Amino acid sequence: MYDDTHEDEWNDAELARAEREDGQLDEVATGASAWGISIVLHVIAVLVLVFVVTIERTEPEKAPLRVVTIDAPEKPKVKDTERDLVKKVVPEIDTTEVTDVPLVTELDLPVTEPEVEADVPSEVKTNGNPDAMAASETGNTGAFMAIGAGGASAGAFGLRGGGRKYAVGKYGGTKASEGAVDAALEWFARHQSPNGQWDVDGYQLNCAAPGTKCEPGTAHTGSDGDVACTAYAVMCFLAGGYDQRTGGRYRKVVRAGVDWLVSQQAADGSFGKRNYEHPIAVMALAEAYAMTNERPLRKVVEDGVAVILQRQAKSPEGYPLGWDYSKPNAARNDSSVTGWNVMALKAAKAGGLDVGHGMHGAKRWLEGAWKAANPKWRSIGSDDVSVFPYSWNASTNETKHDSRVPMGLLSGVFLGLRGGDPMLESMGNYVMAKQVPTSYPTNTYYMYYNTLAIFQMGGNRWKEWNNVARDVLVKAQRTGGDCFDGSWDWENTGFHGHDTGRLLSTAYCCLSLEVYYRYLPVAAQKH
Repeated sequence: MYDDTHEDEWNDAELARAEREDGQLDEVATGASAWGISIVLHVIAVLVLVFVVTIERTEPEKAPLRVVTIDAPEKPKVKDTERDLVKKVVPEIDTTEVTDVPLVTELDLPVTEPEVEADVPSEVKTNGNPDAMAASETGNTGAFMAIGAGGASAGAFGLRGGGRKYAVGKYGGTKASEGAVDAALEWFARHQSPNGQWDVDGYQLNCAAPGTKCEPGTAHTGSDGDVACTAYAVMCFLAGGYDQRTGGRYRKVVRAGVDWLVSQQAADGSFGKRNYEHPIAVMALAEAYAMTNERPLRKVVEDGVAVILQRQAKSPEGYPLGWDYSKPNAARNDSSVTGWNVMALKAAKAGGLDVGHGMHGAKRWLEGAWKAANPKWRSIGSDDVSVFPYSWNASTNETKHDSRVPMGLLSGVFLGLRGGDPMLESMGNYVMAKQVPTSYPTNTYYMYYNTLAIFQMGGNRWKEWNNVARDVLVKAQRTGGDCFDGSWDWENTGFHGHDTGRLLSTAYCCLSLEVYYRYLPVAAQKH
């Protein structure tokens, strides 16, 4: 069924709704008219703007702007905290000092880049700046101590390697003398045994050069001679600036020599029963330690120094003095033996090691022996001549063979005597009057001691000595490209034990030609 009860109401509602819609349509129409007017006005405005822009474009056109992208600045690099082993520094040096010695300003020396073992720890210090041209390379550890007691801060070994060219030019070396040193080092390298030693009676078997072999040594052919000659050879390389850590083309040679020497140390710290080979070995290893601060060598040298101090003689009052051949013996203070022990202690001290009262005792020996050999010592002045004994009995004050002036003179330098000291000056006068080597063969043992000592004294003595001894040695060196090339003959070299052979004579001559840079000259300074 369909219900029409509200049909009228619905029709009325529909009529009302239709009227409302008519009214809304009128409003829409009115709004549409307003929008149309607005649109027309905007169109007109746009046309006007286009017209204006078109007129302005008739002006010359400006270059368009280009957008450039700028990269952000790089972050600053963090500096490497690990110091390079070699840093090139070439300071300006005034080398205008007037001297009668021929100066060398340019040396045609081979330049070798230092090789560094892969396992070298970063804290290991090297023997200075290889490019340094100043004698004032300084420091406070390792080799950086003056040879003379109480000396300045310049390094004892500061001229080796880096300062070598500077020192040669300043102190009277020549291209020829440096060429002789290089030839000697090559000779030693050719004659080293595979195990690292230099064998007194078998060294020549290692040489591959053509022709006749060098002759074997005939004295001290056992372990004592081998230890001493190996130490001498190592010191020749060290003096030239070639050590076992950064030694350039000779690093492996020196490394093997140092290792062999270490292997020869007995459990008690000794390198033989005699006070010859023992201090010579200690001296070589002390220099190797001082130039590199190689930690394992420290104890080796310390143990060696302990043996030196144990073997030092004591006076009847209990004061330490000098040394005899083996055991402590106040009745026989041997000047030659004592000289090597003084040099060994000085090298150890240069490495920063404790040498106890050894040097103080040696000063007592030096003064006591000199006064005993020169009874009128109170009246001796700097222009006089004095002697020094071969041996001194501290108990009886007796001396024997007052001919060991070279040992007394060098010991005086190493123990701190300075220019102007009557003892030093008078012994220097003796050497210049009686022992200048004017020809070869000469007493190479005396020459070794005297060259070191007179160099330290400096002045006119050194100029006179150097101008003669340097050229005598250069001319006497063997040449020819054979097994002998780079060595010096040993026959008639005039000292007991010289028949140890060519190893020994070559070492003394090479070390003498390396004097310009082996130790910093400080002893000539007056009190």
